[in-house]
Amino acid sequence: MSSVGIKGYAYSLNHVPEMGLHYGNTPYVERLTKGETEFLSKLPEHLQQYEDARDYAPNQAYIGGITLDEYETQPKPWYENRMTDAGRYGRYGEIMPEDEFLGLMDICDVFDIIWLERSFASVVREKLAKDPVITDKVLARLENGHDLDEINVEIEKHRALPLYFENNVVGCVRSGHEVDECLFPYVLLENLASKASAVLSVLHLLKNFDVDPGEIDFVIECSEEGAGDMNQRAGGNFAKAIAEIAGLVNSSGCDVRGFCAGPVNAMIAAASQVASGARKNCLVVAGGAVPKLYMNARDHVKKSMPALEDCLGSFAVLLVEDSGDSPVMRLDALGKHTVGAGASPQAVTSALVWDPLQKRGLTFNDVDKYAAELHTPEITLPAGAGDVPLANSKMIAALSVMKQQLEKKDMMDFVREKGLTGFAHTQGHIPSGVPYIGHACDAIREGKLNRVMIIGKGSLFLARLTNLSDGASFFIEKSSGTPAVGAVTKDDVKRLILEALGDIKDSLQ
Repeated sequence: MSSVGIKGYAYSLNHVPEMGLHYGNTPYVERLTKGETEFLSKLPEHLQQYEDARDYAPNQAYIGGITLDEYETQPKPWYENRMTDAGRYGRYGEIMPEDEFLGLMDICDVFDIIWLERSFASVVREKLAKDPVITDKVLARLENGHDLDEINVEIEKHRALPLYFENNVVGCVRSGHEVDECLFPYVLLENLASKASAVLSVLHLLKNFDVDPGEIDFVIECSEEGAGDMNQRAGGNFAKAIAEIAGLVNSSGCDVRGFCAGPVNAMIAAASQVASGARKNCLVVAGGAVPKLYMNARDHVKKSMPALEDCLGSFAVLLVEDSGDSPVMRLDALGKHTVGAGASPQAVTSALVWDPLQKRGLTFNDVDKYAAELHTPEITLPAGAGDVPLANSKMIAALSVMKQQLEKKDMMDFVREKGLTGFAHTQGHIPSGVPYIGHACDAIREGKLNRVMIIGKGSLFLARLTNLSDGASFFIEKSSGTPAVGAVTKDDVKRLILEALGDIKDSLQ
């Protein structure tokens, strides 16, 4: 089978400014190593309210509150021109407020790590009950809470991390072990936040596409977090942990890691299982990264901007056999960045774009849209990182000129037509191509697009194991309309044998 169907997709954000203020890696490390610096004293003045994040155009594009065509018409700078008709929910998911997210973290905690203050938990319960994807069964997991005195004892005597809402301590993250640093509160906060944010997107996918949770066969999780203990750091398994809370009782799962290239590699791994017949369907999912909150806030503060990196991003994509009625992910022309490809931007682009085009006998113009690193430019530009999606589009256009498929004078027209404006938070793996899958599939279903390319790229030097780059890519396009032939199962063989025996019997009579 050379293609698999993309049946469903969901994208959500969790607005967590106070979690970012205290535990985003940039402010957390500065506070730990330098104390209360000028940056830390000014940062609270730049935090956004929930309504600010909800009404921010890139956030609405991420959850499907607006189409990407509508997104392009929004006046800039977006943070000075907030939308006036934005809502909490979009076609793909929602933007959840911080107090409710703390409640969702408690729901996702199975080791009594999260403690919430009793009255706070009661209020959050009432709010979460109004969320259309939080079922009674899910909500029943929310604990009644603890007295604030108990929480303070955990913080003061047992190294628990306080959880804040509206500048008040409303709970804590307890330690999972006395000496194991992999199970200290900061790591557990990071992992539980990633798990909870991922669960939210899974719940939206199930609801939006009317999927029975019991029908999900396998889950592949592809965030950048590492769950484990001192004996097996990052052993996992986020996938099964997420599936448990979401009620995917008949699924199994595993984790795939690859920094920013992880989601595309996870999509390929999941699609390959479906195409081979090993699984009837696969759900690819990822939650957000607490350390990336306010990663560029120092520059936002310097430039008197809001601190925009205040949301955890998550997504879920469901892959099924190609039945002819859904957009498909192609497996016969995958891009890969090989060990010997080289790390220059030209070499990476050639491996991930030109090579798969060649395999399919396609030109650069045969692809309607290229989706690589979709960072929101208002976040990265003030920090000196440039407009990352625009830079990627320009590199693809330049390669097209080198391959004599585009005139140099037409490069910017190519960029405008086939590039994308970024709309994803700087959560590493979250911006890397996959946020466009929902918008792309909708446009393909509506006949507005025929073919797009999803590109993931990763910086592996971060782990101090290799200086190599990484990357992978794949095409999404309209289905041929003819259901693909899957792998032959034992039942198929049995049926064919019985039919053959029946034919032989008939011929002898």
